[in-house]
Amino acid sequence: MPTLTFRVYRELNDFLPKPLRQRSFAREFVALGTIKDAIETLGIPHTEVDLILVNGESVDFNWRPQDGDRVSVYPLFESLDISSITRLRPNPLRESRFILDCHLGRLARYLRMLGFDCLFYGHCSDERLVEISVDQQRILLTRDLGLLKRKALTHAYYVRATRPQNQIEEIVARLQLQSSFRPFSRCTFCNAPLVKVDKQAVWSKVPENSRRCFNDFAYCNDCGRVYWKGSHFERMQRLIRKLKDR
Repeated sequence: MPTLTFRVYRELNDFLPKPLRQRSFAREFVALGTIKDAIETLGIPHTEVDLILVNGESVDFNWRPQDGDRVSVYPLFESLDISSITRLRPNPLRESRFILDCHLGRLARYLRMLGFDCLFYGHCSDERLVEISVDQQRILLTRDLGLLKRKALTHAYYVRATRPQNQIEEIVARLQLQSSFRPFSRCTFCNAPLVKVDKQAVWSKVPENSRRCFNDFAYCNDCGRVYWKGSHFERMQRLIRKLKDR
């Protein structure tokens, strides 16, 4: 049977069994298809891959390897521009707009708090999530590996962490979002932009104690929610500072 030798780098090792991580290993195939298919048989979604070298040469996902080829698989590059050698991404990989699957509602709120355009639906089919991601050029965030292997997807990321605060720390660091923060500019519930309003305009929507203590208010024209710098504000500010520091 034809055999390929793989070496997987950095966090792509998360998808491999422990005995195969951080080393070269051989894999036999009944028949060789595309290099994308070969990599995904290892459990690595194609959306996590930014560079493939076959025998030292960059190839695209449709490349058909041959028996004995050596395959190096690299994750998304952050600070290194590889546009001159990669064969995988005709367009920039990342936009600061997102769509999240139904298991990541708290993460969606964190992203909106930071000012990112972030769609989240409690009930949405996998097919619809992929359609929106592709049509609107949104990064699909998910913990469903099967979803990430959909061929149509080009912008997606597998969220490793399980706790929401760890998830937002991971996403900000991995996608280098720090310079794109616009805190408290979006409604955390419906994603619409917030507008500053005079206290009198939202008087009836604000508790009496908050009317006495605060003068600056923001309003969501879509869902009618009112925001002010209450007790949660300093806590959110500390989180933002922590995310920027990381």
